[in-house]
Amino acid sequence: MHCKKAALVINPRTGQNLAKITDVLAVLAAAGWKTEIGIKEYGGHSMLLANEAAKGNSDLVIAYGGDGTVNQVLNGVVNAKQHSVVGVIPGGTANLWAGDTGIPKDPVEAALALVDSEPRKVDIGRVTVQELTFPDGRRVSVKGVSKRLLKKERHHFLLMAGLGMDAAVMKGVSKPLKYQLGPLAVGLSAAKELPEQRPFPVEIVTTGERGKDELVWTGEASQIIVGNTRRYAIVLEMTPNAYIDDGVLDVCVITNGGALSTMQQLSSLLLHRKPDNVSSEFFRGAHIGIRVPASVPLELDGSTINLKDYLSKADYAALQEESDLEHVKVTYRFDSLPEAVEIAIPRTYSGKLFEHDNNAEKEHSHKVDEVEEPAKRTGEQEPNEQTELQEHTTHHVTQALHSDRLQKETLTEPANRETVQLVDVLLDKGRKVQVVGKAPNPAETHTYIVAGHTPKRSSRAGDTTPVAVVINQKTRLFNREGAHVSQDALTQLQQGDVLIVEGKKSKRGVIAATRLIL
Repeated sequence: MHCKKAALVINPRTGQNLAKITDVLAVLAAAGWKTEIGIKEYGGHSMLLANEAAKGNSDLVIAYGGDGTVNQVLNGVVNAKQHSVVGVIPGGTANLWAGDTGIPKDPVEAALALVDSEPRKVDIGRVTVQELTFPDGRRVSVKGVSKRLLKKERHHFLLMAGLGMDAAVMKGVSKPLKYQLGPLAVGLSAAKELPEQRPFPVEIVTTGERGKDELVWTGEASQIIVGNTRRYAIVLEMTPNAYIDDGVLDVCVITNGGALSTMQQLSSLLLHRKPDNVSSEFFRGAHIGIRVPASVPLELDGSTINLKDYLSKADYAALQEESDLEHVKVTYRFDSLPEAVEIAIPRTYSGKLFEHDNNAEKEHSHKVDEVEEPAKRTGEQEPNEQTELQEHTTHHVTQALHSDRLQKETLTEPANRETVQLVDVLLDKGRKVQVVGKAPNPAETHTYIVAGHTPKRSSRAGDTTPVAVVINQKTRLFNREGAHVSQDALTQLQQGDVLIVEGKKSKRGVIAATRLIL
C-alpha cells in the first residue's frame, strides 16, 4: 500500500479501541506513513473527521471501529470529493466488512494487513427520498436535500440497507449495552421488538435501460434488504449473488405468506440461515425505487437512519402534521454508484466479492504472455508434437533448477568465529522482541514489518512496550548458532517467536533493524 499521509478515525467504544493504539501506530509508522489521529466524540463526528482528513489530502483514511464507523468514514470521504482511499481496522460488534474481505480481528494484525493491501475500486449504494404520498392523495416530490444535509447526513452504504424489522431491532439496541454484551445486546433488542413488528405494504420499481420505471413487485413484506455485498447478520448470505463491482444492487424481500411463513422467516434470520425462495423475492438493478409506509424504519450498514435527515424542513413539517405515519407512503430510491470509492483490500484476499478479480486477470495475462512468447520466436507457428515435448521437458528442468537454487538460498551459510562472537554479543546486549505478527511492505522492495513487544528498559520485570521492526536488504540476519540466513527465513516467523534486534528505536516504537537473530 503506497501511502505518505494517513488519518486514523477512531470510535473509542468506552476505551476498548484505544488499548492497542500505540501498537497500531508503530506499525503504520514502520510503513513510513505520517498518521494523524481523530477520536469520535459525538454522533456523526467520525464522518466529519473523515471529511476533513480527505480534504486535507490524506492518501488513506482509516476507520477504526465497527461497520457503523466504516459507513461514516465512507460518507465523509465520498462527500469530500477528494482522492482518498478508505482503510479499515475492525473494532465493532459484527465487523461484516472486515469478515467479508479477510481483515484480521486483532487491530495489530489488521494494521499489518492494511500495510500489505492494495486499493481497489468498489461500488457503493446511495439512498435518497423521491416522494411522499399522503392519505388524501397529495404527492410531494422531494427534489433533493440541501448541501448542508448532504455534508451532515449519511446517504451512502457499503454493505447493505435494510427496511423493516432489522432497523427496528437496531434502533432498540442500547449502545452502552452493545459495547458490553456485543451481539447479545442485539438479541435482547430482537426479543423485545420482533413481536411488535407487522408486515407492511411494498411497491418495488426498477429503472430500465431506457430510463423508464417498471413496477416489478407489489405485496406485503416483513423485511427488505438492499445488498451491495452478500453477508447479513454476521454469517448469513441474504444476497448471495452480489458483487462489489458489478454496478447493480441486489434486493431480497422477505414476504408475508401468513403467520407461520413469517415466523419461519424470522427464525431463519435469527438462526443465520438463508430464507427459502418460496417466501422470498429477489431483484437486481442499478436504480431501484421502494415505496413503504413512513413508519417503516431504515438502516444503513447496521445503523438506523432518521427519515427527517433526508427531507427539507418544509417536507418534514408536512410529514409531522400527519398523526398516523402508517398511512403516509415514502418512496426511497436506491442507486448503485459504480467504482465510486477506493478501499484497501488485503493482498491475501480471495476476491470472492469481486466479479472482476485483479489477481485472476494478472495471472491470466501472465499465462498468455508465456504462451505467446514461444510462438513469436517461431514465426507465430503452432508448435508441433516434438516442440511441445521439448518445451515440456525444458519447463520441468528449469523448475528443478529453480527449486534447487531456492533451497540453497534459504540454507544457512556456515558460521565462523567472527559471526559467532557477534551473535553472542547480540544475545547479551540486543533487544528482545516477542512477535505478534508480520507482513511484507510492498511499497518497499524486500522489506518486512514485524510487530511485537519488547521489555521496557529501566522498568520492573514484565513491563513491555509495543514496537514495529523494519527488516530490509540492509539488515543482516543470523540464526542463534551464528550462521547467516536469507530473508526467506522471515516467512517462517510465528506469533510468540522471539527475535534479538539491534537498531535504533524511534519515538513511535519503530526499530530499523541493522542486525537480527532469528
